[in-house]
Amino acid sequence: MTQAATPEHERWPGASLRATAVSRSFEGIRALDGVTLELHRREVVGLIGPNGAGKTTLVNVMTGFDRPTAGSVELEGREITSWTPHRRGRAGLARTFQHSHSFGSLSVRENVEVAALGVGARPREARRRATELLDLLGIERKADARATTLAHGDERKLEVARALAIEPRFVLMDEPAAGLPEGEIPDFVRVLRTVRDEQGAGVLLIDHNMALVMQVCDRIHVLDQGRTLAEGSPDAVRGNLDVTAAYLGESAANGSTASAPS
Repeated sequence: MTQAATPEHERWPGASLRATAVSRSFEGIRALDGVTLELHRREVVGLIGPNGAGKTTLVNVMTGFDRPTAGSVELEGREITSWTPHRRGRAGLARTFQHSHSFGSLSVRENVEVAALGVGARPREARRRATELLDLLGIERKADARATTLAHGDERKLEVARALAIEPRFVLMDEPAAGLPEGEIPDFVRVLRTVRDEQGAGVLLIDHNMALVMQVCDRIHVLDQGRTLAEGSPDAVRGNLDVTAAYLGESAANGSTASAPS
C-alpha cells in the first residue's frame, strides 16, 4: 500500500507563523483578547468575522505594523514581536493592505520591481519576478501604465503582486479580492493555489466573499469581538451554528455566494 504524503507543516513543525495569546487595547477598548493563530507553509487559512472583530488588527500585529498589548509573535521558531515590518519582510513575511500602498508615479512593473529590490533582489532578478507575477495575476498588458491609472480590481492585483515580489514564506492578505468582478474570482483562486502549492508559501486570507473563502481555504479562523469564536476546516465552520447564525446565514451554509461582513 502506498503511504500518503506527509503534509509539509507536519514534516517541518517549525515552518510556521504563530501569534500566541495576542491582546491589543486602544484607549481601554480591547480589539484583541488572547487570540492564538498559527499559519503553516503550504496552506491557506481564512480569517473571517464581522466589522470590528479584530481581523486587520491581528494582521497588523503579526506583520509588525502594530505592537500587541500582550502576547507574542513567532516566525519559524524565532520570536519577532519587536521586529520592524521591514525586518520581517526580509525574513519572508509579506502582507497586502485594504488600501493601495503603490507608488503612483511609477509604472505597474516598476512598483513590483521596487518591492523585490527592497529585499535585496538584483535588478535583473527583480524584473524577472515582476514579469512572472504580472502574468500570473493577468495584468501584464498594463505593465507600463502608471499605477494611478488602474481600476480598483487591478489595483488590488498590483497590491498582491507587490507582496509576492519578495518571494515570501508567509503572506497575509487583507481583502485582496475586494472589487474583483465575480467572473474573475476563479482566476484569483488559481493565484492563491499557485502561491500555496508552487511557491510553498502560507497564506492568511481576510475576505468578505464566503464562496471564495470556503473554496480556497484549508482552515478557517473566526473572530468575534476580538476573540476566537471558532476554527477548523471549511466544512466544520460552515456547520458551526454560532458562526452560521452570526455571519454566514443559511445561504452560505448551503454553499451559495453570500458574503459576510468584513
